[in-house]
Amino acid sequence: MRKALIAGNWKMHKNHLEAIQVVQKLGYRLDPADHERVEVVVCPPFTALRSVQTVIEADHLLIRLGAQNCHWEDAGAFTGEVAPGMLAKLSVRYVIVGHSERRRLFGETDEVVNRKVKAVLRHGMTPIVCVGETEAERDDDVAEDRVAAQVARSLAGLDPEVVAGLVVAYEPVWAIGTGRTASPDDAGAMAALIRSEVATRWAEAADSLRILYGGSVNPGNIAGFMAKRDLDGALVGGASLDPDTFASVVRYWV
Repeated sequence: MRKALIAGNWKMHKNHLEAIQVVQKLGYRLDPADHERVEVVVCPPFTALRSVQTVIEADHLLIRLGAQNCHWEDAGAFTGEVAPGMLAKLSVRYVIVGHSERRRLFGETDEVVNRKVKAVLRHGMTPIVCVGETEAERDDDVAEDRVAAQVARSLAGLDPEVVAGLVVAYEPVWAIGTGRTASPDDAGAMAALIRSEVATRWAEAADSLRILYGGSVNPGNIAGFMAKRDLDGALVGGASLDPDTFASVVRYWV
């Protein structure tokens, strides 16, 4: 019952002209049957959002627009930040929240992530909530405890029907941009843990919540992850920057 979701996180790559080319080429490489099976999302930098929105709407593409981050306030003296309402006005459907790079490099805590999740929801968008352990936490055998705690704290205060519509991305920090990946078995087991944690706290939401894997996903390994019962898609980094490669990830069954 859960439709697969493949989201491309472009991070700090592609100016608005390059972004136009990438999304147009991606649109040409996917057909309606692909979109029937998979919900496809691209998350360009803030500076390219308007340009990508225009292409999607003008060319009637079935690709969804996502953003990589937002502030938790609707307005204010927050130089350099982007409010969630600004994203909503650009027809953004998804917002990545709590990515490991935001947590590690910019000090975002579970409490900050929780505030951002609620802000995204307040403006009618869907957060892609990222959780995952560091290499040290995995080596210390506390990975499951860490991920379970992130889920509980990041989604605190939400009603079950709201949690049911969310997306959680499991991204082991040690696999982000390193070329290393968790095995499909490891990722599937952690996805099952996340779903179990949700079932414990929001029983009605567990079966509907979509869980993605993120961490050096590419055309060669995506099928193994998608074969796992509790994984519903992927948050793709570097492989999403090239339209041919990303289309191959989306069409993982071919």
